[in-house]
Amino acid sequence: MTGEPVEKSVEEPPKQRPKRVRRGPGPFTLLVLPGLVALMGVAGFLAYNGNLADAWPQGSEPDPTATNSVDASYIPWLRKAVADCEVVKPSVLAAQIDRLSGWSNDAGALSGEKGIAAFTDAQWKKWGKDDDGNGRSSPRDPADALMALGRKDCSLAEKVTGLRTEGVVNGDLVNLTLAAYASGTDAVEKAGRVPTDAEAYIKEVKSLASRYESVDRESSGGGGTVNQVPGAVLAAPVADLTVTSPYGSREHPLTGVTKLHTGVDFASPQGAQVSAASKGQVVFAAMTKAYGNRVVIDHGTIDGKRLETTYSHLLALQVSVGQAVEAGTPVGLVGSTGLSTGPHLHFEVVLDGYYADPLPWLRPST
Repeated sequence: MTGEPVEKSVEEPPKQRPKRVRRGPGPFTLLVLPGLVALMGVAGFLAYNGNLADAWPQGSEPDPTATNSVDASYIPWLRKAVADCEVVKPSVLAAQIDRLSGWSNDAGALSGEKGIAAFTDAQWKKWGKDDDGNGRSSPRDPADALMALGRKDCSLAEKVTGLRTEGVVNGDLVNLTLAAYASGTDAVEKAGRVPTDAEAYIKEVKSLASRYESVDRESSGGGGTVNQVPGAVLAAPVADLTVTSPYGSREHPLTGVTKLHTGVDFASPQGAQVSAASKGQVVFAAMTKAYGNRVVIDHGTIDGKRLETTYSHLLALQVSVGQAVEAGTPVGLVGSTGLSTGPHLHFEVVLDGYYADPLPWLRPST
């Protein structure tokens, strides 16, 4: 049979794979790996025993008392912003900024809040000024923002101080101020204390404030200084110190509500003389709903803390706001005005914003 020859396919022999040359262990295996295994073993042991952080730190956490998260140029403004406010400290202001924006100028941009203090346009119109003198008032200028927040906080502090002085609300003034910031002054007044919905904000801000305590240290409070230590340093406000209702929790005889009795009730006849317990200045003297005729005297600072005394349910007032008094100066007459069941003096000691039991502070009358 004729035709074109048929080509036979010839398979190529398979390619030989190069033989692996078995090498000895490399430098990583000999030198690094044993050390790494040992280190992991030590770390595991220490983790089991609770000491991992010392042996193998997972990152450097900031010192909770440090202020390295605050630009040094902000610190004078933090102090200046609350220099005239006895309630709010620079550390509290710094903590609010931390909580509001984390010190970022753009943290609240999507919500319409601007700058490190997170002011809206409407809020800035009320509180903002050109405090740094650069020719513009802007919430994005940190100095302007800090001063504006200080003005707002100090205004709120003044309002809640008035409410507490009038007996409308009870509580620590810092807490009440932060509550007014978070929930509004009306909510604080309605609750008569810190509203429940403001408690989380207060807790967070006060926790953050511990990081910024060093910002407070160069600040010095104004006012006179009492060169004594806490103790029996106050003169008796009435001649007879017979206690009819002590400081502490009790059920109010008229309202039936159980809460802190913020002072001491002294039995005294109608019209008996009430006198200032120490040198100071009258900061309140007026009729109030709960306390009736009430006088509040600021005695300056004692052991670094502001001391005030109050005199309530008076029949008549004998002093006015701004008046300087000495220990023994007549301030009013014993009465039963306000929420009272009969003539007596309700006397309070307020130390750095907190009510204190007045009895250890009082020298017996002579």
